[in-house]
Amino acid sequence: MTDQGTGRAPGCDGMPIPEGYVLSSTRGPYTTHNGPFYHKVTAGGFWHGTRLLRRHCNSGGIAHGGMLMAFADGLLGTAVFRASGKAGVTVRMNTDFLSSAREGDWLEGTGRITQNDGAFLFCEAEMFVGSTAVLRASGIFKLVKWRGGDV
Repeated sequence: MTDQGTGRAPGCDGMPIPEGYVLSSTRGPYTTHNGPFYHKVTAGGFWHGTRLLRRHCNSGGIAHGGMLMAFADGLLGTAVFRASGKAGVTVRMNTDFLSSAREGDWLEGTGRITQNDGAFLFCEAEMFVGSTAVLRASGIFKLVKWRGGDV
């Protein structure tokens, strides 16, 4: 969702959003509060992205590690859902911080499944600013059945 003619998205301090991305509107309350987040689907998979705002950064002006980890968890979770058609919960997540991202940068990432044993899915995600790798994550997710909000 961008302003016609400008390519600029609401909630991103008027900064442009890359072509092909649309505003994600079906995320949970935590992620929605911390966005805005965008997504696109390509022949090769899916991508999530966000324009890093001041609220995403630490006092040094770089993206807060916790924000990056939450974004990575979303990438992993999306990979799980796309592969299984079911929701999963994070059992384990490992992250490698490779480079920094700064306020105003466009941060984007994707994820994929590396193994599926039916109950647990193993996955990897990568995040970039341009061609610079910012974070790599791996995770294990357990497929769940939702029962009245409980896992």
